[in-house]
Amino acid sequence: MLEVKGLEVAYGRVKAVKGISFGVESGQVVTLLGINGAGKSTTLRAISGLVPPAAGEIWFDGERIDSLPAHKIVERGIAQSPEGRRLFKNMSVEDNLLLGAFSRKDADGVKRDLDRVYGMFDVLSRRRDELAGLFSGGEQQMLAIGRAMMSQPKLLMLDEPSMGLSPIMTQQIMATIKELRSEGVTILLVEQNAQAALSLADKGYVLEVGNIAFSDTGKALLKDDRVRRAYLGAD
Repeated sequence: MLEVKGLEVAYGRVKAVKGISFGVESGQVVTLLGINGAGKSTTLRAISGLVPPAAGEIWFDGERIDSLPAHKIVERGIAQSPEGRRLFKNMSVEDNLLLGAFSRKDADGVKRDLDRVYGMFDVLSRRRDELAGLFSGGEQQMLAIGRAMMSQPKLLMLDEPSMGLSPIMTQQIMATIKELRSEGVTILLVEQNAQAALSLADKGYVLEVGNIAFSDTGKALLKDDRVRRAYLGAD
């Protein structure tokens, strides 16, 4: 579904991503691991069209998309729930969700997906008229994921969905990702909680200073000594 070939992204003279290549198959959960500054979020932003690649190609469903503007990439089926949620905090829950469907023309379909999001996240349904800024971090994360789902994505990209959340709320978010995968949603996940991410992932890529250091299946990386030492706190 997604193929990234030799992607480079630079901020001025600094190369944040240095020629990485990877793919995501339909129906998979694929995770990008790495410490802060490894290039994970920048990779997602390049796929979304939010930052221009300096080199390389990004292909989605057989079409090259790295020269398209962000709103056209959303229309083709890629949605991102960004790091830090980036909600419109002075707007209601429902208005935030409806903004996720800004490119759609099918009113009946939008209504069905709104009901679907409310079915997944009961707290959003109960508090749909409240301002998003009044929500806790975990509730805002649910809203950010729901907003991304409203565009009917073929590929859902989640950037640090558990950041700053309690262990209980992290479990709920990870359960939501598992549920989405069971429904056939393809997911590209950036997540500092390596244990949780790899437990869900079909495949993982470990980034170090803008390069892919190594990759394997999620199960294999959980057992990999390099991953265990660097990300799982094992000796």
